Amino acid sequence: MSMTRKILPVILLCIAPLALAAPPESRRDFIENIGEVPEEQQQAAPEQQQVAPPVLEDMETEGTDEQAEPWMEDDDLSFLDDDEEILEVYDPWETYNRGMFWFNDKAYFWVMKPVARGWRWLAPEPLRLGVRNFFSNLRAPIRFINAALQGKFRVAGDEITRFAVNSTLGIGGLYDPAKAHWDIEMQIEDTGQTLAHYGVGPGPYLVLPFLGPSNVRDGIGLLPDIYYSLVPQVFENRYYWIAISADIINFLSIDKDTYEGINRDALDPYLFLRDAYSQYRLNLILH
Repeated sequence: MSMTRKILPVILLCIAPLALAAPPESRRDFIENIGEVPEEQQQAAPEQQQVAPPVLEDMETEGTDEQAEPWMEDDDLSFLDDDEEILEVYDPWETYNRGMFWFNDKAYFWVMKPVARGWRWLAPEPLRLGVRNFFSNLRAPIRFINAALQGKFRVAGDEITRFAVNSTLGIGGLYDPAKAHWDIEMQIEDTGQTLAHYGVGPGPYLVLPFLGPSNVRDGIGLLPDIYYSLVPQVFENRYYWIAISADIINFLSIDKDTYEGINRDALDPYLFLRDAYSQYRLNLILH
């Protein structure tokens, strides 16, 4: 226990500044694809105490004439199928993690969500989708390098092709003609997956400031991902942090109430997101 108390501040000191600096593509994919809360994890007893939520949730679809899409589909939790082994997550820092979980929740509802709603009101959806595509295109080197390091040369080739096509025909990445016209899908690859490929275990579960669910391996993996990304080259000095903040707010303005649904239905949102994230990352690593 004493060793844990000594190591935890050091890890947090190293990782915390990276939380806003390199939001990994897999985290966005996790938020977009996490699905329905399993029935056995839904609220069943009124005496159960609800736990404060994390920050990586999302916005409601406002001001549209179309009927809102359901925030979750049956296939969204394919990484939690009953026939897969459910992980036992190593969580020795649960006290800290729940505290950061609470902090992220307040940051989301008090700051990030209102700003994202304002941006949603101001900007039409095609513009926001273009901004999302632009930043995703700048992160293509992260996916290419990590795919190559894992020996996934077809995936690496697809990412190079996507980057070339979208940077030219897609007007700097604002559009995604590689997917629209050639069915070349973006693949999720990052340094955390590369470390796992070479046998590095996830380590303790860790909730990061503003980013939410993670673990020590994936948190440390943020550092090289910063250097692989083109965002620091395109936006320098103070403009970099403005760009990163805009990217996160824009993403939150697109998402459709993912976290609100989890917070409403899950008996303990902290445990649900912890287990779902760990299973999701395992699925990425194995595939």
